[in-house]
Amino acid sequence: MTTIDWDAAADSFDEEPDHGLLDPVVRSAWARRMETWLPAARSAVLDLGCGTGSLSLLVAGQGHRVTAVDRSPRMVEQARAKLAGTGTEVLVGDAGHPPVGKQRFDVILARHMVWLLPDPEAALRHWFSLLRPGGRLILIEGVWNGTGLSAARLTALLAEHTERVHHEPLSGDPLLWGKQVDDERYALVARAEPPLRHREVVDVHLILRRGPDVLLARRSGTGYADGLLHAPSGHTEDGEDVRAAMIREAAEEIGVELDPDELRVALVMQHRGPGGNPRIGWFFEASYDPARPPRNAEPDKCSELDWFPLDALPDDMVAYCRAGLDGYRAEQRFLIHWHEDTDSVAYAPQEARRAVPLPVAAAPTGRLHHVELRVPDLVEAEAEWGWLLGLLGHVPYQRWAQGRSWRRGDGYVVVEESPGRPHDGPPTGRHDYPPPGAGRLAFHVGDRARLDTLVALAPDHGWRLQEPDCHVYADDAGPRVVRLANTAGHEVELVAP
Repeated sequence: MTTIDWDAAADSFDEEPDHGLLDPVVRSAWARRMETWLPAARSAVLDLGCGTGSLSLLVAGQGHRVTAVDRSPRMVEQARAKLAGTGTEVLVGDAGHPPVGKQRFDVILARHMVWLLPDPEAALRHWFSLLRPGGRLILIEGVWNGTGLSAARLTALLAEHTERVHHEPLSGDPLLWGKQVDDERYALVARAEPPLRHREVVDVHLILRRGPDVLLARRSGTGYADGLLHAPSGHTEDGEDVRAAMIREAAEEIGVELDPDELRVALVMQHRGPGGNPRIGWFFEASYDPARPPRNAEPDKCSELDWFPLDALPDDMVAYCRAGLDGYRAEQRFLIHWHEDTDSVAYAPQEARRAVPLPVAAAPTGRLHHVELRVPDLVEAEAEWGWLLGLLGHVPYQRWAQGRSWRRGDGYVVVEESPGRPHDGPPTGRHDYPPPGAGRLAFHVGDRARLDTLVALAPDHGWRLQEPDCHVYADDAGPRVVRLANTAGHEVELVAP
């Protein structure tokens, strides 16, 4: 620690620039405060608006490396004389933008300075840029006879840069001022740590498919939603991506070791529980492997593990999970699920409206929209195709008297009985049906303008537009669907949003 000859230094003190530190009692009171504000280890300190260097002398006397700045050449001259032998560098310059180049400091100190600056916001922004990560900004300010800067106002200015601000009232300590004071005087010690932005817990949920069924676990002994069913789930840990978290949670909860390639993103949902904070949920789909049957690996947290039909889910579920599975079944990809504070964490049909799907971009032109297969026996086809498509990750989609469909992503497969007569399924305007075995391909078209162009060019390339009642072409409320047939009788359907 540097030894200071205060008697020799006092010869150069001016009362106002000295901040009253000529008085040894005042000086000692400030020294004690500075010890609590400054780091214990030797640090680089920038004293802005240093005047004759009295605070710089205190800081240097506590063993720190000081750089001092003042815009008055006369003050700088006195400060240099006072600080001679302490290793302190004293510079002439503007406190708002000190001439220190690319230097970085552990501490920036300013007393009765911020309120004088023409642009305090800009000065604070620049000062924080001069601090090393975790550094400290020590501001000593006050309001005297209505003039100055209040602690509330200065704290608000600091909020842009940090949430760690220590407010220390100084008015009640007469030793600091050499007398009793009744105005507002204070110190703020702010850390150079960015404000915490909006952060949300990230959940992961496993939709383990066994044909038309999904695996659910009944919560027990967790303290949250006990007694309700939920998919195997958890949340990411520090430094963990969502896929790694899902693999870990599946192993911990149901004893299934999944490979990364087995996981498919099914749904992303932002959720807020009753009275809680928002969360982001990633729902992953994986297929059941008989060689790796799931088991209850956490009996202290789970009282039941069983399969349930996706198209007939039980009601005694966590509302968050039920909303995610309902959205998944409806082929929704992004959801917002926002509870009211008075809602229950349990699923309630009347609160299903809490889940709001978000639209996604239209499928690009040329992607398969659906495939239609004509079958002689619908019951037989449903059993055969339902089994195969279920194992391939498709989910039941539509049902009508003569047809069934299964969907995956933005495409689906239709099997439809072809009795050689019109059926009572969804209205399509068709009157003639091809024999069993024939089918139709349907493709996405990115927009209606492109569809119009394709329809106009089709006759020149062997494709004829089907009769007007065989397509939906004038309905502006929904998608436009155009059916074309070629010389061999093959049919193609073009669907534009």
